[in-house]
Amino acid sequence: MRRRSAMMAAAAVLGTLLSSTVLPGTVLPGGASAGAAVTQAPAARAVVPDGTWGTAQPVRGIITLNAGRKAALNSVSCVAPGQCSAGGYYTDSAKHTQGYLVDQNRGNWGTAQQVPGLAALNLGGRAAITSMSCTPAGDCAAGGYYTDVSGLQQAFVVDKTGGVWGTAQQVPGIGAINRGKPGATVLSLACGAAGDCGAGGYYSDVSGHRQAFVVSESGGTWGTAQEVPGTASLNAGGFAAIASVSCPATGSCGAGGYYASSNVDGIPIQQALVVSETGGTWGTARKVPGTARLNTGGYAAINSVSCASAGNCSAGGEYTNGTATQAMVVSQSGGTWGTARQVPGITTLNQSHLAQVNAVSCASPGNCAAGGSYQDASFVNQVFVVDEASGTWGTAKEVPGTAALNAISPGASLTSISCPAAGDCTAGGSYTGSAGDNQAYVVDETSGTWGNAQEVPGSAALNAGGHAALSTVFCGLPGTCSAGGQYTRAGTGVESFVVSETG
Repeated sequence: MRRRSAMMAAAAVLGTLLSSTVLPGTVLPGGASAGAAVTQAPAARAVVPDGTWGTAQPVRGIITLNAGRKAALNSVSCVAPGQCSAGGYYTDSAKHTQGYLVDQNRGNWGTAQQVPGLAALNLGGRAAITSMSCTPAGDCAAGGYYTDVSGLQQAFVVDKTGGVWGTAQQVPGIGAINRGKPGATVLSLACGAAGDCGAGGYYSDVSGHRQAFVVSESGGTWGTAQEVPGTASLNAGGFAAIASVSCPATGSCGAGGYYASSNVDGIPIQQALVVSETGGTWGTARKVPGTARLNTGGYAAINSVSCASAGNCSAGGEYTNGTATQAMVVSQSGGTWGTARQVPGITTLNQSHLAQVNAVSCASPGNCAAGGSYQDASFVNQVFVVDEASGTWGTAKEVPGTAALNAISPGASLTSISCPAAGDCTAGGSYTGSAGDNQAYVVDETSGTWGNAQEVPGSAALNAGGHAALSTVFCGLPGTCSAGGQYTRAGTGVESFVVSETG
């Protein structure tokens, strides 16, 4: 089954580490990497960051759990500065992947634990936390996948209430609709308030076609998973998923992903979709407005959605116009989605015609930031950021400082971005150094100006094996963030790290 040929090529250059970061053995939506010309940004004024990054440290206890020597931290979310939770997966002595959770209290990270109850579900031996969301009240929810005794992948959720993680449960109703392989997973989860969350992903019907699902939690109880309304008629090609969910308030969420409108010689013609939840009820999915004009090459997807308030969201992804894969953004205002557009300035950067938006974060309606990747004239993957101010998207620019860090192919990726206030954001990912080693980086924006990217402090000392990446970042306040990812110890496998920024 085809996942846009151009984007698969780009995914390949990002390497084994990044492809295994989120879902080992699981196919993900969204794209590969992208490219652009090595066009240097004009010299900028010195930026004094809001905060200072501490030293990366291994996730406490993960080395003991991770006997199979392959672990990753996939998602982090915070309820207040120094009060965060994170999750991912590790590999046990039987080479089975298991989901784990780890909590931060008063700035100190605790010891990783296996997701309570997940071992009883994960009889097929492949599980992971893929997404997590916490609320200011202190409660959290997380989701992911596991493999049942028959080898079928199933989706699960787990809640944290009063500081204690409960028992993982199969997403209610998913077993009734998830009847074929590869199975089901939660790809994204968000909470508008304690015990009021939304999640989405995909499942496989009896014919093995991929279908998109959503599920909502109300008052601490998860409802029944449902096929995304409207996708039965859209997804004639049988390849759909919700890639991103954002819930700014109780019963109010925005989500995006993709579907296959048809198949040509067994190749899906992929379209981008958006769908909204209002008053606790999911509406009807629709093709992203404007993509019929843009997506003449037959591959489009929404990779990230962020909603600042009910009905006010921004999203990003990519489309293919027949000669190039380009990054796109689209905004929703007052509950109505506008027209998708190419990211301003991306064609100047994207000399080898492979670009996409990977992450979007909105601090307030119409004030957002997005980031992703493009491919320069030398076919090296570079990273860009672009800001939306008062509803207008600015011009994409190469992430400052990455030209000096990112020396050779495969290049750089931008995987996560978080904006606690308009013009104050943090992003991160990985780059390829001159020795061919992959290293993790972070970059901060202060008062609307992006500073220079820096290698995550302390990560080089951990990353003796030369394969590191930052996979997730969450900022509760400007200059107060937590992030995590993975690194390779020399000769002993892939481990997880956490790192914090304090104001």
